[in-house]
Amino acid sequence: MADVRGSYDELFTAVPTALAGLLDDGDAGGSVAVLVDGEPVVDVWGGWADADRTTPWQRDTITNVWSVTKTMTALCALVLADRGDLDLEAPVGRYWPAFTARGKEGVLVRHLLAHTAGLPDWDGPVEELYDWPAATARLAAQAPQWEPGSAAGYHSLTQGFLVGEVLRRITGRSPGEFFAEEVAGPLGADFAIGLAAEHDARVAPTVPPPSLDEDVVASAPGGSTPAAGTPVRLRDGNSVAWRRAQIPAASGFGNARSVALVQSVPACGGAVRGVRLLSQAGCDRAREEQFSGEDRVLGMPVRYGLGYGLFGDTLGWGGWGGSLVVVDPGNRMAVAYVTNQMRGPAEDTRGLELVMAAYDGLRS
Repeated sequence: MADVRGSYDELFTAVPTALAGLLDDGDAGGSVAVLVDGEPVVDVWGGWADADRTTPWQRDTITNVWSVTKTMTALCALVLADRGDLDLEAPVGRYWPAFTARGKEGVLVRHLLAHTAGLPDWDGPVEELYDWPAATARLAAQAPQWEPGSAAGYHSLTQGFLVGEVLRRITGRSPGEFFAEEVAGPLGADFAIGLAAEHDARVAPTVPPPSLDEDVVASAPGGSTPAAGTPVRLRDGNSVAWRRAQIPAASGFGNARSVALVQSVPACGGAVRGVRLLSQAGCDRAREEQFSGEDRVLGMPVRYGLGYGLFGDTLGWGGWGGSLVVVDPGNRMAVAYVTNQMRGPAEDTRGLELVMAAYDGLRS
């Protein structure tokens, strides 16, 4: 059995056992954390940080969690809303006047968070993702693809720029700066949106699925069809430019420990380890259903809250390649799985398997 390091409560033995099984099945590396009441009952990692399997995954190894980053950006918006600085029911144009071009006067802030704004596709060059003013100007000039609020279509790359520009205009800080100073810093969480060069040595590059290479492009979970707009390749996500950029829907770097710690905020009524970031009402807002039905982009039924997917009594989201976070306020639990090993989206159930292993521990 693969060597899994770290610590865990004996009731949660199923979690490290499940991680070892994934590594035995051929995965490169990964980490899993389960926090209950903001305290770790599982904090384990194993495998390799590189495709050649020469560098062991360490306690402080970090990797790109792709769209799990959306939950971090959403939390920033919820913090601002809780403080009264952001009205989620307000038109985006109140904060970002240029955004109202081409029929977007009716787009509300909550539409951005719920993938219902009608701007799902990034149609610029990949290089423009690394240029915040250019990226946001492009989105401000776009026309919506549907009546805002009437339908949902996953805003895989665009959501972070849309929400992030509203945050920037309110705070005068980039989303990455706000997150670092107001969320990660107070919590002591090792997670960044926009990674400084000093952390490069800790990064585990994403490994493509078996039999594929770094030219593989993002596709919807239900199939192999690339998303509309400009295709993003794995090699783009593994580039230095991607790490340095702030792409608040897809370029967050961390490990399971840091993801679970940050997302323990909504799991625990807004306060973790003596640090309060949200009121209970602010946490509850995340679970206010904004849309339920077929997602036009993903081609599958979804329920969206404010910045999070809703799954029964839990909320959370997953990223391209397999990373996942699930927040369970009823059990005051956050479960995070972070991996550098991609699998084909259709057969990737790893995150769910680990979440179910965590529930085995709760029931013990």
